[in-house]
Amino acid sequence: MHNVYTVGQINNYIKNMFRQDFLLSSLTVKGEISNCKYHSSGHIYFTLKDGAGAIACVMFRGSRERGLKFQLQEGQQVQVTGSVDVYERDGKYQLYASSIVLDGAGALFERYEKLKKELEERGMFAPEYKQEIPKYIRTLGVVTAPTGAAVRDIINIATRRNPYVQIILYPAIVQGDEAKASIVKGIRTLSEQNVDVIIVGRGGGSIEDLWAFNEEVVAEAIFNCPVPIISAVGHETDTTIADYVADLRAPTPSAAAELAVYEMDLLLQDINDYQNILCRRIEEKISKLKIKSANDRRLLEHLSPQARIREKKMRAAASYEKLEMLMLDKIKGKRHQLDVDIQRLKALSPLEKLNSGFSYVSDENGKNIRKIEQVKEGDKLDIYVSDGIIQSVCLGTSGRNER
Repeated sequence: MHNVYTVGQINNYIKNMFRQDFLLSSLTVKGEISNCKYHSSGHIYFTLKDGAGAIACVMFRGSRERGLKFQLQEGQQVQVTGSVDVYERDGKYQLYASSIVLDGAGALFERYEKLKKELEERGMFAPEYKQEIPKYIRTLGVVTAPTGAAVRDIINIATRRNPYVQIILYPAIVQGDEAKASIVKGIRTLSEQNVDVIIVGRGGGSIEDLWAFNEEVVAEAIFNCPVPIISAVGHETDTTIADYVADLRAPTPSAAAELAVYEMDLLLQDINDYQNILCRRIEEKISKLKIKSANDRRLLEHLSPQARIREKKMRAAASYEKLEMLMLDKIKGKRHQLDVDIQRLKALSPLEKLNSGFSYVSDENGKNIRKIEQVKEGDKLDIYVSDGIIQSVCLGTSGRNER
């Protein structure tokens, strides 16, 4: 009777056979990418195929972070390094990728990574060396092939955004052995033309097609250029050393033109907005100055010599009126007192007494005679009455009790 095995036992047996095979534990397979899926977990699932067959492949997130330097896309020719093993649950074997490079570009990638690291250590990628792209330019320099979609896109977009911008094209060779020297010469030539910004780039292609922009001499020319440079090499997924060294990287030549040339309509709108802001601020300033001028005028009028003299005059007039009133009050009071004194004096006046029937007697020396002992017989006496003086001689005297 023959033995009976479970599915799991068979899959496990085959898995052990794969693991014992030295060739399958580490190998590199080349082919075309298809059915590529980036999973939310970070793993990549794809099929590697050629004219004779296909093999399922997976690259786990940990391997992807170390062994993949570009975006996998359908139709790419690649070389996948890893191991072939069996997934026991499904009974399927697949290639577990540890690194992936574009087919035929492995050596170029090594050169690329080595030069990139070297230039980064020299500080050529440092942000503090990046020049600011001017917002408004008059002259745009372009280093690219004289034919093709890249130059047409740059010219069309730049002209549409600002028909007054001047575009100077240096027709460079952008692919092949002569490309690096041509690009370097184009950068130096345009920098001597005093352009405001230079766009250096070309359309998309393979890594071999774009390699001129990974050359050290091109990187140094970009870094040493006194004019700000925008790199626009290939498509958005293509990244060259020129992109790292340039003052600004654009994902496409069209985007480079948009970054370099400010749109005229927006400029006119900006000018209109600035004019409105300026007019409003001028009006606010004038209003504030008018208020300040009015305040200063009032303060000046208050502090001016004429105003001070006028104020002194007003104070003097008020003081004069007050003094005059006080003087009148004082005179009035004195007049009243004088009337009182006059009445009192009248009451004491001898003339008033005489008018009332009384008389006044004095000796010849004018001394008032009040008692009989002041005179003797024969003395001359003056008797004052209301209408004059009676001159008399004393014939004798007699006391009041002797009558």
